Amino acid sequence: METEVKKTTGPRDVFSHLLSIIFLYVSVIGFGILLFGIIDVYFPDVLSDTYGWYAKSALRWPLALLVVIFPLYLWFTSYLERDLEKNPEKRALKIRKWLLYFTLFVATLVIVGDLVSVIFSFLNGELTLRFVLKVLTVLALALSVFVYYGWNVRKDVAASHDPRMKLFVRAVSALGFTAIIFGFVVAGLPQTARDREFDRRRVYDLEQIQSQVASFWQTKRRLPNSIDELRDEVLVVIPPRDPETNENYEYRTSDKLSFELCAVFKTSSKQEAGITQVKPMGLIATQESWMHDAGRACFLRTIDPERFPPKQPNLISI
Repeated sequence: METEVKKTTGPRDVFSHLLSIIFLYVSVIGFGILLFGIIDVYFPDVLSDTYGWYAKSALRWPLALLVVIFPLYLWFTSYLERDLEKNPEKRALKIRKWLLYFTLFVATLVIVGDLVSVIFSFLNGELTLRFVLKVLTVLALALSVFVYYGWNVRKDVAASHDPRMKLFVRAVSALGFTAIIFGFVVAGLPQTARDREFDRRRVYDLEQIQSQVASFWQTKRRLPNSIDELRDEVLVVIPPRDPETNENYEYRTSDKLSFELCAVFKTSSKQEAGITQVKPMGLIATQESWMHDAGRACFLRTIDPERFPPKQPNLISI
């Protein structure tokens, strides 16, 4: 038997089985990250940084990975099944058996660790819906791998020839593609992502202008009359412009210590972060103080002289 296997197998079989298992691991990890990200979007944790826009942006890498790797994994698996049908003696290939048993070993460890984690969290009083969903995600992925590859270890018949396993494989494949499609829906269209990046740049620019205005006030003890007055070639202070239109941002003063900055945004950051009400804003602005709706938005800032005391002029003695 071993002589027959050696005659019918070669480097191509070894690399095919290796690639299939590698694509399996990458796909499982990709689906885990993708589903975790979707859970973070719909069940955010205020103690975590992965919510709102950040959770949606985190979906891009697993989506890009799965769009390429998951179809390749399905194709390689189908190719290996057809090859095993034509050459049944290849079922005795050592690398195939090693990889199958190693995969079952890893899946078993994941399932056991998953159950231990559930029990520990339950005893610790931390069994939240968000956590339960992630545990079920890991359990479902590990069980799917265990069922399919357990079948390949125990049976000499291809999974596509058994009605139940054929239905199982089709169901898992359909769920995988459904998760990918839903991930694209949650992450948003590429144009929406680009508009969001422009808006993030606008917020960053407004923060820079705000700092420049505060420094101007400390130096000259007054607010600038216009945004162009901030420009200083010696200190290399250049007020940023809108990254899309290349126009100046709106700036105007309210009184001796207050000024307002305005910009036109393409998206709403309030919806992304799940915040419906903006808190009062001071010069030291938090993330929430830059929340905006789509369209024109203005931000009022007031300089606190105690926090930003005027700078003493440098006296140069000759």
